[in-house]
Amino acid sequence: MAVFTLDDQGRVTGWPESAARLFGPTAGEAAGRHVCDTLLTGPGQRGLVGHALAEVAAGRAWTSTVAGGGLGEGRFAIRCEPLAGPVPGAVVTAWRAWPPPSAGWLADAAARIGTTLDLTKTASEVAGVAVPDFADAVGIFAAERLLADDEPGASVRGSGMAVRRLAGRVAHQSQATTDAVLPAGEVLVFDPGTPGADTMATGQPVLSDHLDDRSEERMRRLQGLAEGAGRYSSFLAMPLAARGTVVGCMLFARTPASPAFTPHEVTLAAELASRAAVCIDNARLYHREQRTALALQRGLLPGQPDVPDGLDVAHRYLPAGTSVIGGDWHDILSLPGGRAAMVVGDAMGHGPEAAAAMVQLRTAAHALAGLELPPDQLLSRLDRIAETISTAPFATCVATVIDPAAGSCTAGLAGHLPPILVLPGGDTRVLALPPGLPLGLGAGVFDQTPISLPHGTTLALYTDGLVESRTRSIDDGIAALRKALSTALATPDAPLQAACDAVAHALSQQREDDTTLVLVRVRG
Repeated sequence: MAVFTLDDQGRVTGWPESAARLFGPTAGEAAGRHVCDTLLTGPGQRGLVGHALAEVAAGRAWTSTVAGGGLGEGRFAIRCEPLAGPVPGAVVTAWRAWPPPSAGWLADAAARIGTTLDLTKTASEVAGVAVPDFADAVGIFAAERLLADDEPGASVRGSGMAVRRLAGRVAHQSQATTDAVLPAGEVLVFDPGTPGADTMATGQPVLSDHLDDRSEERMRRLQGLAEGAGRYSSFLAMPLAARGTVVGCMLFARTPASPAFTPHEVTLAAELASRAAVCIDNARLYHREQRTALALQRGLLPGQPDVPDGLDVAHRYLPAGTSVIGGDWHDILSLPGGRAAMVVGDAMGHGPEAAAAMVQLRTAAHALAGLELPPDQLLSRLDRIAETISTAPFATCVATVIDPAAGSCTAGLAGHLPPILVLPGGDTRVLALPPGLPLGLGAGVFDQTPISLPHGTTLALYTDGLVESRTRSIDDGIAALRKALSTALATPDAPLQAACDAVAHALSQQREDDTTLVLVRVRG
């Protein structure tokens, strides 16, 4: 490290022994001469010094990383601050900041990237490795068609390429500023003949000393990145190729104060791009599988319930783990005469196997309920269907037919937990129904029981995930559910969905399985 001083015109006024040891010129050789004639003699460095002195004159500190000219090999970080005292000038602190990249840099880069399967975070890790240790700016892009449609598309020299920016980083700019003007997720087109389009079409690196007109215009419109493209003089476009497919590219840039990219550094950039491409493609493939799974799972969720006049219905479903859907299902179907069929079921287990069984049972139950079958016959036919489903050994179910005008209900169980009746005022009662055997065991015959549902009464249907866990027995869970229902529905006009959400939240703290709660209230 060395500290020296300049006057407000850039002439050296103080050159201690530390500066002589670091840079070479003696105090006699440097004193009184302009710093651009003794030290910062490279292309573009005079303009850099002018900008630094203007910042200092305005009372601000200025920091940059420079190389070339009288600095010799390597790269130096330089900080200029206003000189204290009556004479205007600058105090300059300089230290060696960037030796040429080496194999050690690549080993460090390999350890820092690919720590996550999040596509944006992975690209950000790569950008953090590249800037400022290898370049002054970098943009990382993926082929838009590959991300959107999982299709590589035709990429030939002379044709443009639609890409999506995954990450951008600029030396000496805050990440917030960079993200604001170079946002991740922005889709743009590399025109034919541009370094980005050519490197993706040929799979080969492209060196350039200027940007294409469209990219320069885009950079000039960006606010917050100093002089835009004009502040860079060396560009390197590198393809990102993984598993035989070019999935995107990296665009590196250096300012005139930095050395131009050398053939050796192109080789280093190729090594970095090779490692980065695999990590980015892994994240892309994970993102694709996750997107596919979520789309399929959301497609299995029930649609908008068909609720007849005279009833209010609220429901809450919470899957186990990170799944969107599991083995639980619920369905409500309007029937002639103002009646409604309500079915709640639980295919054993959770995850994709349980979801596959669930959707078959839910579809079958919906079709059977539409035939206006009473609960005992619906369960009997559903039992025969469940025997043919191999993905889940059995399932439990509660089937009801509710007549709000008559204030009555008929319910049947197939190995399911009994419904709970919540009377106006909050008193609760567990309905004593014959439990029956689960679906899929070939029971064949199921019972049904008539239930009185006076106006203002709420019927609670639920699955065992709501009340049972390894640390809570079913009896204790049902007692907790009754207490929560009594509290949430203490007033007859309590909003039903809010009550349902509150009860589900109160009992799901120990949730280990899919959880479903459905509340059906007969209007007064």
